[in-house]
Amino acid sequence: MDLEKELENIEAIGDAHVATSGDTPLRSDAFELSDEEKINSIKSDVQNIMQTLGLDLTDDSLKGTPNRVAKMFVKEIFGGLHPDRKPKASTFDNKYKYNEMLVEKNITLYSTCEHHLLPIVGRAHIAYISKGTVVGLSKMNRIVDYYAKRPQVQERLTMQIVKELQEVLGTDDVACVIDAKHLCVNSRGIRDIDSSTVTSEFCGAFKSPDVRREFLEYIKLETTY
Repeated sequence: MDLEKELENIEAIGDAHVATSGDTPLRSDAFELSDEEKINSIKSDVQNIMQTLGLDLTDDSLKGTPNRVAKMFVKEIFGGLHPDRKPKASTFDNKYKYNEMLVEKNITLYSTCEHHLLPIVGRAHIAYISKGTVVGLSKMNRIVDYYAKRPQVQERLTMQIVKELQEVLGTDDVACVIDAKHLCVNSRGIRDIDSSTVTSEFCGAFKSPDVRREFLEYIKLETTY
């Protein structure tokens, strides 16, 4: 494949929002630099982008932007790349013998499309059936947040959440559904502001049509206060 065709193929993958790996693509030296070193390097890159666009970085409104963007990338929206930030999901014995499905729905999700670095905003719905252990409810939200805080494609994010909960809980009986808007679709390209993307991963008992249907019915329930 010549260079021109290879570049066309790479561009097509991005425009079609296609994932090429089930794991987040990371180099082996991804964590050799400290956070501060990464911030300083990204700050220079953002300065170059802004200057190339013709922006005046001496303006009071703009001069702090490179540093703000760099800190945001490292500490916030891509903070889930670093394994040290993975939430510690302590489990507990299921002493009350609850053997039915547990559903945590409407988990707010903010992520970033890895093809255009634009926001993904939506909701995640998670369920599991205990095999003897349970996990704190807030930890389920934290797991979603951790994997969302990295350049993502929605399919991979859905699978990563399920895989993590399976490992934490020691069960295959985990499911996840994500419904999200991608600003790379809503605000550029086709600019369809109404469309959203739904992905799902059903494992273990959730492969049964009846169990899956039960989970999806729970998602539809209105939350009461």
